[in-house]
Amino acid sequence: MTTQRHDFAAAPFLLEELPFAPRFSLRVRPENRAALAEALGLELPEAVGRRAATGETEVLCLGPDEWTILTSAAQRDALVQAGAAAYAAIPHSLVEISDREITLRVSGRQALTALTAGCPRDVDALAVGRGARTLFDTATVILRRDGLDDFRMDVWRSFLPHVRAILAKVEAELKTGL
Repeated sequence: MTTQRHDFAAAPFLLEELPFAPRFSLRVRPENRAALAEALGLELPEAVGRRAATGETEVLCLGPDEWTILTSAAQRDALVQAGAAAYAAIPHSLVEISDREITLRVSGRQALTALTAGCPRDVDALAVGRGARTLFDTATVILRRDGLDDFRMDVWRSFLPHVRAILAKVEAELKTGL
């Protein structure tokens, strides 16, 4: 059961496209996770949905052997070099997917309402500080909850117009109270 409340009197949610940030998809066997984490200088959370931050780098566990990594432009090359240096001893896949996705921030008192309109997941049950791969309408997205009313959603570039159109329609409906 969700505790979602529709507050039509509140200001509409804010939708922002966040600046470009390097991002990577990482796959490594569970038995090699700790060794690779040490080699990369990152924490690789074990539990699906858990996030960890090391300096300017954020890691989200998407599966038992899969993580998405967001980092700064300044840290990009160091991450790539550390991955290449560790590869012979610790086989893994570290693939840059920076150009594939755009990150949207959905925030404000009606952010939860906006996301609920397109997401079959109980978004309210996603704890602050957690993340998950899910759907927004027909688009696969990665959703992170940064605060009670503050979310980031990674959307494949090709689906961005579709996701924006749905959110624009939700915003219009919320403004009119429909």
